Amino acid sequence: MLSDDDRQTLLGVARSSVRYGLEHGIALPVSVSDYSPALQAPKACFVTLKINDELRGCIGSLEANRPLVEDVAQNAFAAAFRDPRFTRLQESEYAQLHYHISVLNPPEPVVFSGEADLLQQLRPGVDGLVLQDGRHRGTFLPQVWESLPEPQEFLRHLKHKAGLPADYWSDQIKVLRYTVEEF
Repeated sequence: MLSDDDRQTLLGVARSSVRYGLEHGIALPVSVSDYSPALQAPKACFVTLKINDELRGCIGSLEANRPLVEDVAQNAFAAAFRDPRFTRLQESEYAQLHYHISVLNPPEPVVFSGEADLLQQLRPGVDGLVLQDGRHRGTFLPQVWESLPEPQEFLRHLKHKAGLPADYWSDQIKVLRYTVEEF
């Protein structure tokens, strides 16, 4: 768990990175050593941007490949300017943005014997999932359960996001489960 100060620092870094992106066209450069040890540790995160409770961008990392503070700066910039679902953020939108950060705990494989078994093991509102089959891969954060509360629908939409038919099933499907610390 991050301290309240660390959470506020990360939200500030996200805001600053978007502002820096508007002014310079790149993510905010961070000097990792200026931050607390918790923010220097490698962690993966997603940064979600909303305007009036509507999604405006969401980009993240599934694997902890860089310090958390750097991951937040890079993902906030990418959510504002590189999410392919949206046009680049405009200056006029900046003041309306609300920032949400989800810090991922390390994913763990889910062992299941088929789709019905997998559905029985899902924990609505708790689990984030990564679904992969060959080159097809998609993830949903635990927050997606708010709009897709039924495990079967959650899984159908996740398959679609991964580029698979909603009714697709294969014994080659792999699923990872993770939880998040959200603020």
